[in-house]
Amino acid sequence: MISRIFSPTAIAFAAMIAVFGNPSPAAAAEASRPQYYELRVYTTQSETQQHRIIDYWQQAAVPAYNRIGIQPVGVFTGQEDLPTNKIYVLIPCDFVEIFASIPARLAADAIYQKAAAEFLSAPKSNPAFDRFESSLLVAFDGMKHLSVPPAEKKPNVFELRTYKSPSEEKGLNKIKMFESGEITTMKAVGLAPIFYGRTLVGSTMPSLTYLTCGVNLEEHKQHWSAFGADPVWKQLQADPQYQDNMIGMIKVMLKRTAASQL
Repeated sequence: MISRIFSPTAIAFAAMIAVFGNPSPAAAAEASRPQYYELRVYTTQSETQQHRIIDYWQQAAVPAYNRIGIQPVGVFTGQEDLPTNKIYVLIPCDFVEIFASIPARLAADAIYQKAAAEFLSAPKSNPAFDRFESSLLVAFDGMKHLSVPPAEKKPNVFELRTYKSPSEEKGLNKIKMFESGEITTMKAVGLAPIFYGRTLVGSTMPSLTYLTCGVNLEEHKQHWSAFGADPVWKQLQADPQYQDNMIGMIKVMLKRTAASQL
């Protein structure tokens, strides 16, 4: 069973100090606020494009983001190897100011610009990818920071779920349902959640997205079965106040790439 070991808040806070200097009391207080997550999804037309995207993140982007103080960066792809596999990138930011500063900092990073030059300037005749979409999420109050899986039980299966709601009010209601027992139950049964986020900007709104993981697919399925049978979940599912807060779900089974720090 994978369980949450720690949240890298202290590491991120130290990185923020390195980037911005010794923080004021107001900045220190902000360290307890929920993280922001960018979820980037690249669409591809070939295995060659997939390799180019992964190489870009491994050799150029992930090191550059780490220099900014952003880590760990997750880079995933579909469980099955297909020519049109998408590449999913999870970028956590503890402070919205850091998130807003990324483009300028990358532009000023000579090491990044050199390492990323071929990818960034790919011609129309040989594009590095088809398109990419990006969503901005904010962490739930019930789990304000990304949770890193323990190194001794490094997961090989990642499940990304997006829950769509019929209205903004119902979307908040679904988040309340998570914070009223779903999150703690998922942790207890071994689903090992990595993050939960409400979509602030994206193509599917109102919605929330979260990522769980497992050592292997069979164990992951067993953890979901345990969740479905748990009395806390059954009580939440039957509670009238939480009815009709979803209209659909998008589920994607992923595995890490060589570029991933998760």
